[in-house]
Formats: sequence, structure tokens, C-alpha cells
Amino acid sequence: MISEQHHASGAHFAFTDRWGGVSAVPYEELNLGGAVGDDPAAVRENRARAARSLGLAPEGVVWMNQVHGRDVAVVDGPWADGPVPAVDAVVTTRPGLALAVLTADCTPVLLADPVAGVAAAAHAGRPGLVAGVVPAVVEAMAALGADPVRITARTGPAVCGRCYEVPADMREAVAAVVPQAYAETSWGTPAVDVVAGVHAQLVALGVRDLARSAVCTLESPDHYSYRRDRTTGRLAGYVWLESR
Repeated sequence: MISEQHHASGAHFAFTDRWGGVSAVPYEELNLGGAVGDDPAAVRENRARAARSLGLAPEGVVWMNQVHGRDVAVVDGPWADGPVPAVDAVVTTRPGLALAVLTADCTPVLLADPVAGVAAAAHAGRPGLVAGVVPAVVEAMAALGADPVRITARTGPAVCGRCYEVPADMREAVAAVVPQAYAETSWGTPAVDVVAGVHAQLVALGVRDLARSAVCTLESPDHYSYRRDRTTGRLAGYVWLESR
């Protein structure tokens, strides 16, 4: 099943769960990640099914080679033949072009300023949060005419701060950069809340229209979680603007 949100301004956001695809165990069913060991033919079919369910052309979706960094690419169409560049955010001004981000505990960040005609997708795990992928993608949008106060931001299913246990020194290192990410697990050990950190960064940048998913991927059997399962599939978040 795919959860869709259609903003009155013409922005479209969607997040997948793990069901409705053709991948076999341990990737069952709707794995959209092409670099996790799944059958490439199954991934292609899953991506096609997801795109068609959203009214998108499968070959017209822009994917990323995500590396937990802060690099941003401005795109006007799918990548040409050859290796997909290593970036953790993509931005476009092309109406109707869908941007996709893959996750399995990290935070998928979808953004749009329909007035300026700018949309973006970013991958924010703990390293990317600290590296500043969120400020980097908002800066790239602003360079194309977006205004943070007009940006609509949505974050999808991700591991929650109650479940993302880390060593105490790692929590301190993250909190030194993003204090709002400081957290504690439900069993009382050090944790990081990446979603809270992402939202805090967006608010600090001037973004006001924010919403987050209530789903914790580690807790939900309907979603992929790398921390829970290690060998597993990938969810996707999609964003696009209506063609004018």
C-alpha cells in the first residue's frame, strides 16, 4: 500500500510500505532498493508497480545513489545511461518530474514550493543529519527561487527516537550539532531522534508547513527496517509537482 498526500497547492507526496510487490523473502514484497541483494527484475517490477499506482511513468522517476552525505544535485530528468551520481538530495524545477528517496530506518524528506515550482527529496540518516543534508537541500531550493516560508515539508516512516539506540558518545556527538536529536530509548539507554533533528533544522531554516509520519519502521512489520532485520528491502518516498 502507498500513502499519498495531495496538497492543494499542487504538490504531491507519497510513501510506500512493504506490501504489493513481487520480491521474495527476505525482501517481501515491495522492495524498491536496487542495491540490497534482491533480484533486479523484481525491483524493476516493483518500481513500475509503485509508479503506475501513483500515475507516474516508471522510467521517468529520478532515483539516487545515496551515501549518507550532503551533496545535492539539480535535475531536469532521469539520469543518462551510466552510474547514478552519489548524492543524498535531488532538486528539480520540472513540473511532473517525480523525485524518489530510498530508506529503511533513515528519514525520507520531501519538500516542495509550488509557487516557485521547486521540489526536492532528501535522504537524512544520522550521518546526513550531522553533515547538513537538510540545510543543503533547502539552500539549493532557495537558489532556484524557493522561499522557505512557502515550502511544504513531509517526512515519512523512519526509526523513532525511542528505538534508535546508540552509544552515549555518539548521542553526544550528534546532539552537539543538532541538540533536538538527543533522545532516550523506551528502555532508558542513549538514543538519537533523527526525525526530530530534521524537523528542528527545517524550522530553523524558516519552514513552517511540516508534517511527519507516525510510523516507526523498527516497530512496524509493515515497513522495512535495517536495524531490525539487516538484510531487507527499501521503502521509497516520492515528490512531484503538478504539470502546469
